Amino acid sequence: MRVRGNIKRLALPLVALIVLVAAGTAGGASRAGTLVFAGASDPTYLDPALVSDGESFRVTNQIFESLVRLKAGTTIVQPSLATSWSSKNAKDWNFNLRHGVKFHDGTPFNSAAVCYNYNRQYNFTGAFQDASATYYWQTVFGGFHHNASSNLSPSLYIGCTAHGPYKVTIHLRTPSGPFLSAQVISSFAIQSPAALKKYGGNQGELRNGVFYPTGSYAFSHPTGTGPFKFVSWTVGQRVVLAKNPGYWGKKARINQLIIRPISDNTARLQALQSGDVQGYDLVAPEHINTIKSNSKLKVLNRPSFNVAYVTIHQGAGSPMNDLKVRQAVAYGLDRASVVRSFYAGRGIVANEFQPPQLFGYSKSVTKYPFNPTKAKALLNSSSCHVPCKVDFWYPTNISRPYMPDPKRNFEAFSASLTQAGFQVVAHSAPWRPDYVKHVNEGTAGDLNMIGWTGDFGDPDNFLGTFFQTYSPQFGFHNNAIFNILAKAEAQKSLAKRIALYKKANNMIMKFLPAVPYAHSQPALGFDKSVKGYTPSPVGTDPFDPVFVSGGV
Repeated sequence: MRVRGNIKRLALPLVALIVLVAAGTAGGASRAGTLVFAGASDPTYLDPALVSDGESFRVTNQIFESLVRLKAGTTIVQPSLATSWSSKNAKDWNFNLRHGVKFHDGTPFNSAAVCYNYNRQYNFTGAFQDASATYYWQTVFGGFHHNASSNLSPSLYIGCTAHGPYKVTIHLRTPSGPFLSAQVISSFAIQSPAALKKYGGNQGELRNGVFYPTGSYAFSHPTGTGPFKFVSWTVGQRVVLAKNPGYWGKKARINQLIIRPISDNTARLQALQSGDVQGYDLVAPEHINTIKSNSKLKVLNRPSFNVAYVTIHQGAGSPMNDLKVRQAVAYGLDRASVVRSFYAGRGIVANEFQPPQLFGYSKSVTKYPFNPTKAKALLNSSSCHVPCKVDFWYPTNISRPYMPDPKRNFEAFSASLTQAGFQVVAHSAPWRPDYVKHVNEGTAGDLNMIGWTGDFGDPDNFLGTFFQTYSPQFGFHNNAIFNILAKAEAQKSLAKRIALYKKANNMIMKFLPAVPYAHSQPALGFDKSVKGYTPSPVGTDPFDPVFVSGGV
């Protein structure tokens, strides 16, 4: 989620005259001043408050900006629309705002706009309180001003005070260690209040349990302060963005950015080889050598900052309510073979739910090497004897940074689970909207494959996102885990937070709400003429420093 397929307190319009020009030049790949880039799918919507997936954020991060952003290629927080910030108690956060910034519609960016955006989400009601609409608000802030469901916690955010046009204070209910880092997420970008009001940004409904905007803002009028302005979106074909000549910072080095959805791994490679695109994300591990062997192409590496895992759903009547069955699943998943066979040396076996480079990583968690004999013994001493029947879901028509080829991963896991005494019943569904919706709602079987790319450099973004409170995805209540993660989030001392997260990692891997299996290093493929692209650990890369040599 980039969608990641999980919730903490609870991740499509793509081009006008520009489209016609691009269509006449093999997708625009050789045209001076234009970069054509391929992602794996369309965005969901273009209102960043209403999405949770990386393909949407790839686009919205070019159009919108938040108060803070990440330094290129790192998880270090640096100024963006806020030039500085401070907090004495980790509850009241003061931000000094950048002067002279305008939204793409010409209206001014100021403290009133900041407060409008935070209050907008805080005051969402009805369909907007569904997890499919406001995943990240619920992940970071919990509930809303008036919660419609008892499953929603009290909101961490409680208000925003403007002190003149260029200073705001954001007020939280309790101290929050990860609050500042979380504001880099595109969901908290500052959008034009005038455009949101004019184009129905606050109109939406649930259809078959999935949120849909009903105004035109999220499809045709996304309006931010970023280095690129929205031009058009043709679903299934392309999103077109144009350089923002009035940008407050360094202007984009290309005049036009086209982002195309190409779901098939091989098709993205072929588009790069033919020149239809000049770059693409999510290179399949088996294609890396093909790109490297081509003198006109290159591979860029994204820092590893993700986790792939198999959800174990607990709920009424589920065999997964029995810890011995969950342990049997953990011993029955041949994780090492999957990583060795399908990640081309670009993955390591994950033993816990956060990447090793994050503080709070524990080296003493319980580990579960593949052991089918032990798995069978556990099952025969459990409530689900051999053969233990399980429904196992996997997504189709998608490639994720942590899971390049879901079908092959599933087939290998199904075989090893069968060897370990399970009777696996396979289920599959398209990634969006069906698969992610079912995972988030807890209706994707006893087991399902999903994963997470981190959004900011804090363990709360991994452990807190998954396990700080009840989530329908996992379907369990464990107050000991919930409480320690809440305590870690509210703790201001870094040393104490580290100790708490280590303890939480140990508890989680004993309780087994899911089984992590891989941390991967994703790759991107580019034409060698493309310069200035810096892959981000969180998967949402800025395009404004990028240029095509000989083109601009």
